Amino acid sequence: MAEVSEILMSVLSTIRVPRPGDRVHKDECALSFATPESEGGLYVCMNSFLGFGSKYVERHHLRTGQRAYLHITRTRKTQKEDENNSGSGDPPKKKPTRLAIGIEGGFDVEREQYEEEVKVVLFPDRQEVTKEDLATMPDVVRDRVMLSINGLMAADSVSHTLQVQQWDGEVRQESKHAADLKQLDNGIKIPPSGWRCEVCDLQENLWMNLTDGKVLCGRRYFDGSGGNNHALEHFQQTGYPLAVKLGTITPDGADVYSYEEDDMVLDPKLPEHLTHFGIDMMTMEKTERTMTELEIAVNQRVGEWEVIQESGTALKPLWGPGLTGMKNLGNSCYLNSVVQVLFTIPDFQDKYVSNIDKILDEAPSDPTQDFKTQVAKLGHGLLSGEYSTDPGDDPSAEHRDDQVGIAPRMFKNLVGRGHPEFSTNRQQDAQEFLLHFINMVERNCRSGLNPSEAFRFLVEERIVCQQSQKAKYTQRVDYIVQLPVPMDQATNTEELQEAERRREEAEAAGTPPPPIPRAKIPFAACLAALSEPETLTDFWSSAVQTKTTATKTTRFASFPDHLVIQIKKFTFGLDWVPKKLDVSIDVPDTLDLSALRATGQQPGEELLPEVAPPPLMTPDVEVKGILGSHGNEEDDSLYSPLLCQSVSPVLDDSTVIQLCEMGFPLEACRKAVYYTGNTGIDAAMSWVMGHMEDPDFAAPLVLPGSSSAPGTTPTESVSEEHLATIVSMGFSRDQATRALRATSNVLERAVDWIFSHLDDLESMDVSEGGRSEGASEGSRDPPPGPRVRDGPGKYELFAFISHMGTSTMCGHYVCHIKKDQQWVIFNDQKVCASEKPPKDLGYLYFYRRVAE
Repeated sequence: MAEVSEILMSVLSTIRVPRPGDRVHKDECALSFATPESEGGLYVCMNSFLGFGSKYVERHHLRTGQRAYLHITRTRKTQKEDENNSGSGDPPKKKPTRLAIGIEGGFDVEREQYEEEVKVVLFPDRQEVTKEDLATMPDVVRDRVMLSINGLMAADSVSHTLQVQQWDGEVRQESKHAADLKQLDNGIKIPPSGWRCEVCDLQENLWMNLTDGKVLCGRRYFDGSGGNNHALEHFQQTGYPLAVKLGTITPDGADVYSYEEDDMVLDPKLPEHLTHFGIDMMTMEKTERTMTELEIAVNQRVGEWEVIQESGTALKPLWGPGLTGMKNLGNSCYLNSVVQVLFTIPDFQDKYVSNIDKILDEAPSDPTQDFKTQVAKLGHGLLSGEYSTDPGDDPSAEHRDDQVGIAPRMFKNLVGRGHPEFSTNRQQDAQEFLLHFINMVERNCRSGLNPSEAFRFLVEERIVCQQSQKAKYTQRVDYIVQLPVPMDQATNTEELQEAERRREEAEAAGTPPPPIPRAKIPFAACLAALSEPETLTDFWSSAVQTKTTATKTTRFASFPDHLVIQIKKFTFGLDWVPKKLDVSIDVPDTLDLSALRATGQQPGEELLPEVAPPPLMTPDVEVKGILGSHGNEEDDSLYSPLLCQSVSPVLDDSTVIQLCEMGFPLEACRKAVYYTGNTGIDAAMSWVMGHMEDPDFAAPLVLPGSSSAPGTTPTESVSEEHLATIVSMGFSRDQATRALRATSNVLERAVDWIFSHLDDLESMDVSEGGRSEGASEGSRDPPPGPRVRDGPGKYELFAFISHMGTSTMCGHYVCHIKKDQQWVIFNDQKVCASEKPPKDLGYLYFYRRVAE
């Protein structure tokens, strides 16, 4: 022990005591998914506080020379049976009564208790030092090492800090109208029961307006159930903001909705407001389901959930390489489903898994913050089979159908960091996450193999002026085909019409509506809706120098190796309220898109002249007389439309005005019209809905070629730290400087800006500080276009992701993947052979090219 004491004394300077703010990784290996519960436990570096599994700790020791590690092992405690359990099995799970995770009444989360054993291990000989051994060592050694051990064990781990265990969807804010709510003295008194809608006599889903006491029915739900919108219409006519749901009033409170604030709210004066209309809260009993209970019930909708999860059949669990489940970290099923599919694609396997040893050898000192390392760790965890072993006949194995799986906490934290949605524990749209992740792959693959090229393709848009019959061709890069759902093409129209007739009869009789059948839409009809020409009514034609009608046709200029198709099930009603289309689509196993290949300019076809339309002077541009932003008060000779277009973008003013009238910020509307190329309100609206969460959504439009944004000057200094970060991503210092100046020195916005202006940056010859590195007038080649692969347009289906629930913001995702001609369902930790893959109910479909 004297020898060990001497070794500890010699490395005492490398043993640190955690301080507030230090990141302590004591729950998960930085390079694998090993944990203290894994075989061999977890080794925590007592200097950097990084954790390593038994397979990787030697690598860290050899690379850094660190010798002292805290070895943590955990074993699960034997859980006592519940007093109310008979001992014959697990107690029944309580039904959720609260839209929350990890709190009483919410959805259950795993809470397991462990016994921990800790000791110091000295490398390279793996000499072990227990707390008892430390007691016999010199005071300076004992005190320092014990301080470090106690500090490490007391510190919150990074994973614990980042994983929000409690998410309560019921947290409500106090209404701004509650304190001073106006109540009319109209003599109305509401009885304690027997309510009916004053307009349609409906007897359920009734709301009493807290201003005038009107009892009216609530909103109609997406599936036709609910009310007839009479309470909402009353608010639109009167402006009276608050209503209480009758039947939910108890001495503890009630459901109160604010139409103006468009949310469930708290009314601290509710007893007083109810008393005004003769309702005594203390004597009321609950007779209706609350809005939370209704939302939970809708999210557990039997038909869709059971079909997609194949709940009606006993599925055979699977284990082995490529069959690894993933833990749900709290509404992370969207992430689990997407990455399961991505790592079945050879490009992602080759980039991140085949050469994982090289990636780990080149990892920075803190691999938990390195994108390539964490993606490689995730891919290896899914494909290696190390975390997907058959429990066999082990009688102690619990949840035989569910794997232990891997918990992608570090990955989720890294890819979601700084994002307003993906950094939270809320449910997200799987399609939006797929694009977000592809964007991150693009940013981190400026050199070498880029796996996102597997999805990248070119779209050709052909616009024909109907007055001159001249055409315009443009190309853009895309990664996903968004397939519209033409509801008017349903093959069971008669069944749907009969169901609607029965619903109207039930509504008139005040009885609950019957279930509504699912619309059956042919896949061919969706494809036809995608390819049919679109009419542009306000197209500015350079041939006739005025606005006229044009047709736009979209075709594939290239076919990717892997094609992603999104069924546009999530849409907006006439009131812009999101809704999900409940449809069944006969998606084929094989697909031939050859007929949709672009042909380019036709023989004898004339192109529209390259002439810019007149500039649009928007309200944010200061205008003095006819000078615009050029010239001076004595000489207006500098003013011209060509000069003006460098300051004011060419925008369709009617589209901008339409968007502004919907309540969107002016700059956001201008960007929407600019980035959709003046192609109309529908395209601009789609851009708005897809970018509403962007941090610079309402920031001023920065045009390609402009050197600065409003509020900056070409000589304004930029952060050296921000410069270094962008340069490390493969850009030149001049390009990084330009991006920071264009975004007021905000790093996140600068990174987004630089990736949206790649063509402009790659073609720039002279920067603000002089000529770009390596640039010379005679030697520069034209900027290369986007790298795309091309081949035959014939594909076969190999995976699809399905969504259950009424909105992308709630519900659940699972994926089905075809492996060795067998469909496999990945439902978080449950990985099973699929018996009836519900291919007609998918949301995202993944096809791969068929080799000819």
